[in-house]
Amino acid sequence: MTARRAKEIRLGWIGTGRMGFDMARRLARADCDLTVWNRTRAKAEPLAADGAKIADKVSDLAECDIVFIMISTWDDVREVISGPQGLLSKAKAGGAAPRILVECSPLSLDASSELRRTLAAHGTQLLAAPSSGGARVIRAGKLAFVVSGPKAAYEAAAPYLGMIGQVAAYAGEGELARIVKICHNVMLGVVTQSMSEIAVLAEKAGVSRNALLDFINKSVMGSTFTRYKSPAFVNLDFTITIPPSLLRKDLDLGLEAGRKFEVPMPLASITRDLVQSTIGQGMNEMDFAVLLLQQGRASGIELKPEDVPVDDGLG
Repeated sequence: MTARRAKEIRLGWIGTGRMGFDMARRLARADCDLTVWNRTRAKAEPLAADGAKIADKVSDLAECDIVFIMISTWDDVREVISGPQGLLSKAKAGGAAPRILVECSPLSLDASSELRRTLAAHGTQLLAAPSSGGARVIRAGKLAFVVSGPKAAYEAAAPYLGMIGQVAAYAGEGELARIVKICHNVMLGVVTQSMSEIAVLAEKAGVSRNALLDFINKSVMGSTFTRYKSPAFVNLDFTITIPPSLLRKDLDLGLEAGRKFEVPMPLASITRDLVQSTIGQGMNEMDFAVLLLQQGRASGIELKPEDVPVDDGLG
C-alpha cells in the first residue's frame, strides 16, 4: 500500500501497553493517519514523535474508519467500547461509529461473540485478530495474526496488519480466530513445559542447556519459538514477555473450550497446574519460561546461567 493510500484511511488505536505500543508505532512509522488513545495518556504520548495523533478521549476515535484495540482483559475491553464514555458513546447518541474494529486482545469465545453483537447494533464490523509474538517479535516485524470475521472487512484491514507483522492468516467467519489462538496458546504452555523437562534431564546427565538447544534448533524439532526462548533457557534471562498469570488464563480458556467441544486435554490440564505452581511460588513478575526453574528445583538442582551468547532467531 502506498503512503498516499495509507493516509486516506483514518486509523484509531486503543491500548499502548506491553504489546500495543510497538504495534501502533509500526503503523505510525508507516505514515498512516493514526490517532491513539490510552487510559494513561503519558504512555501513548511518545508515539507523537512517530507521527501519531494522541486523543484525549476514546470517543474521539469514533470517526476513524478502522480502529484497533489491544487491551489485556475483557472487562476493560467492554468498558472502553460500550461504557458511558466509550468508543460507541457517540453512536448511541446518533453519531458516528468506526466501520471496522480489529480486536487483538486475548478474549474468550463468549466475550468475542458478545462484542460482535454489540458492535453490529451500531453498524461496526468486528475482526477478531489475536496475534502470536511479544514486543521484540513486533519490533522485528515478525508478528503473526490470525483473523476471523467478514471477508470484506478482513481485506480492508489486511494491509495494515501487514504493516504491523508478517502474517495475517484468514480463518473464516465469526470467532474462528479465537479458537486458533486458544489452540496456539495451549501449545505454547505445553511446549515450554516439555522444553523445561528435557533441558533439566540433559543437564542432570551432563549436557549443557546450550548444547541441547543448539541441536534441537538445528533439527527438525526446532522452531521459531524454541529459538526465541533459547536465550532465556540458557542464560536464565526471564525478562517478562508473558507473565505466568496470563499463560494460566490462556490455558483456562483452552480447557474451557475443551469442555465446550467435549475434547479431553490432559496435557493442557497438567501444564495449567504447573503454571499455577510458579505463581504460588512468587514467580509471576518473571517470564513464563520460569517453568524451567521450577522443573530444576523439582529435579533436585539449582540451575545457573551458562553466560554464553545465544541467537534468538529474530535477526
